[in-house]
Amino acid sequence: MNGFERRKEQKKRSILEAALALFMEFGVQKVSVAEIAKNAAVSQVTIYNYFESKDKLTDEVLKFYVDQVWDEQKAILCSNLPFDEKIRQITFEKSNLADQMSDNFFQDFMKDYSTGKSYVEDLYTNKALPLLIDLFNEGREQGFIDPSISNEAIIIYMQMFKEYMQRDGVAQDMLPLTEDLTRIFFYGIVGQVKK
Repeated sequence: MNGFERRKEQKKRSILEAALALFMEFGVQKVSVAEIAKNAAVSQVTIYNYFESKDKLTDEVLKFYVDQVWDEQKAILCSNLPFDEKIRQITFEKSNLADQMSDNFFQDFMKDYSTGKSYVEDLYTNKALPLLIDLFNEGREQGFIDPSISNEAIIIYMQMFKEYMQRDGVAQDMLPLTEDLTRIFFYGIVGQVKK
């Protein structure tokens, strides 16, 4: 990559970072292109040259956000940590990015997710799902997952949860319950059984 291309990519990244920070604080609808340009130290024309419209910029910002969260999760899934520590980190240690998310941005994010054709859906199917299956198999090998429960059953359970999240009006109730729902997913309503 030559110097011009490198500067162009850095400018694009600065715009994405500025837009993401503003969207996370105020939500997509309450942020103008002028505010993004000011925070990214570029002109509005530059934003339109790179992204064409606020809608396309918003799509790119959502992908940028999802990629950052996925990188955090993938690092845990691909680590040498034991299964129970991976589950603990995935379940209970919220992403630094998730902690910064406003309710408005969460609503905007869930609107995109609820289409069923989102970038998140594609990433889940093609990247996350294979690593989750590896994680389930690892959990069985280490004695944490009941070997009689199939990957298919776990995936169907996850799919039911995902489809529920995609219903209209559900997203607004999800954010404050994220930790509880994740704990129920991994440990059931009985809680973690001591061996």
